[in-house]
Amino acid sequence: MKAILCTYHGIPETLTYSDIDDPVLEEKEVLIQVKACAVNFPDVLLIQDKYQFKPPLPFSPGGEVSGVIEKVGSGVKHLKEGQRVLALCGWGGFAEKVKVTSDRVFPIPPQMDYMTAASTLYTFGTAYHALKDRAKIQSGETLLVLGASGGVGLAAVELGKVLGATVIAAASTAEKLAVCKEKGADHLINYESEDLKERIKILTDGKGVDVVLDVVGGKYAEPSLRGMAWKGRYLVVGFAAGDIPKLPFNLALLKGCDVMGIFWGRFSTEEPKQNQQNIMDLVGMIQSGKIRQHIHKVYSLEESPQALRDMMDRKVVGKAMVVVEGKEASPSTGSGTKQCEMRISSIKMQISRAMKRNLPKWAKEFIEVWKI
Repeated sequence: MKAILCTYHGIPETLTYSDIDDPVLEEKEVLIQVKACAVNFPDVLLIQDKYQFKPPLPFSPGGEVSGVIEKVGSGVKHLKEGQRVLALCGWGGFAEKVKVTSDRVFPIPPQMDYMTAASTLYTFGTAYHALKDRAKIQSGETLLVLGASGGVGLAAVELGKVLGATVIAAASTAEKLAVCKEKGADHLINYESEDLKERIKILTDGKGVDVVLDVVGGKYAEPSLRGMAWKGRYLVVGFAAGDIPKLPFNLALLKGCDVMGIFWGRFSTEEPKQNQQNIMDLVGMIQSGKIRQHIHKVYSLEESPQALRDMMDRKVVGKAMVVVEGKEASPSTGSGTKQCEMRISSIKMQISRAMKRNLPKWAKEFIEVWKI
């Protein structure tokens, strides 16, 4: 099979497009034919050996995939060959096939396309966990999103509006901020050309922001912390700028604010029931049209090192996607999207009614998928 391989740690240009053997399954693993794979910032860190997880060399980056199950291990009972699934594989997704432990593989709801399935959970899951579970953001509060044009940042802009917040989007170019505006941001800050601290002060009438969601770190962290309101919450999501900031924590004392770490991957394993509920919430928002992934660009498997380079250079607005098998992976548009939403809505209504009597097999399967 074809795969993008990291044979030694380095930059995206060191990756190779290679022929390798199919993965060998263990008892509780499944083999997935990959249709689409999302590009996330941890992929950039993995190939440089800068992430908290350290896959052995050689490996393929790509931690969020969708596709079709080709084989199941002897110990897997709840999944079957030919089933459409999404998987949080950690790495291995930039390949025609990937093996994944079965507890990280989930059937795709009916009519959801492969692109949507592979592009939604990581970014929206992270942003929703940050805002809902950690910050407990309230309607009427002010949210500042640093790196607002990236995958998690843009998801936070949309979710902030859904949750009733006034959203200030901060990014590095006018083009990126224009996309944030389209997603509903109330105010915009270009932190490359404007004084971040002063703009926060002006936009909040001196009160400061209630919540900061920070995916970039670096030089933007301290002025944002200084711009916190009393009892604010600072959400540490990532360090896309490259530098981990050294914050003067006397500011947290003076402002009575909380600094909170956001690690959605661990949350999903430590608190699976809450994570399942969050996923159901997000599915509802998708079907109602409240949130929608912004696809920056679609790359072929052979082009995926360029996708990582664009991510590394902070050129990606929203989500970059690698498509391994093209036509089926593409998201529906126009009336197709509407039909998808109507189909999911109809299924959920049928399930609700069925809850009052014996559930048919298809309803049980759907409930198991999304833990309704």
